[in-house]
Amino acid sequence: MLGSMDQTWEKEADKIDKEEYFSYLLDTYERLVYSICFKMTGNQFDAEDLTQETFLSIYKNLATFEQEYEKAWVCRIATNKGLDFLKSAKRRSEPKEDTYFEELKDQKASPEEAYLQQESKAYVYTICQSLKSPYKEVATEHFYREKTAKEIAAETDKGIKTVQTQIYRAKAMIRKMIEGRAIR
Repeated sequence: MLGSMDQTWEKEADKIDKEEYFSYLLDTYERLVYSICFKMTGNQFDAEDLTQETFLSIYKNLATFEQEYEKAWVCRIATNKGLDFLKSAKRRSEPKEDTYFEELKDQKASPEEAYLQQESKAYVYTICQSLKSPYKEVATEHFYREKTAKEIAAETDKGIKTVQTQIYRAKAMIRKMIEGRAIR
């Protein structure tokens, strides 16, 4: 019976020592941890939350803690908590009011943009039609209708390499035509 009382007393003494040591760490490093977290987040509330998370982690891992490296250990935990927060903050970033509407693009093109797109499409079609077969057909499908080489190959029963080569050659011909018109 006396042996079990000694064990209970030792556990209580360990608990008191552990809590006293944690209290010492909290008093000593709270401002340092907060400043690390604040520098990483730039936000008072997030820094306070990360400071609490840091000390919770310290308390949970106090048994594996080496006292001679306490400052480095505390700073490392705070830094890791801050880095984890920043990684998750990127994924859940909220747009700011000022930039939110500027970043949203209007789905409709302006009348000027619509006209320019239409003119550009017509120009591309005219250029493609001026090529000789089989480049005319491949260029029209690829540049005007914006199909991939794979889609064209499937529709025309040609090999993909053949279609890719024809697209490459049609592109070179179109480049020469456009450069020739620019010189005149």
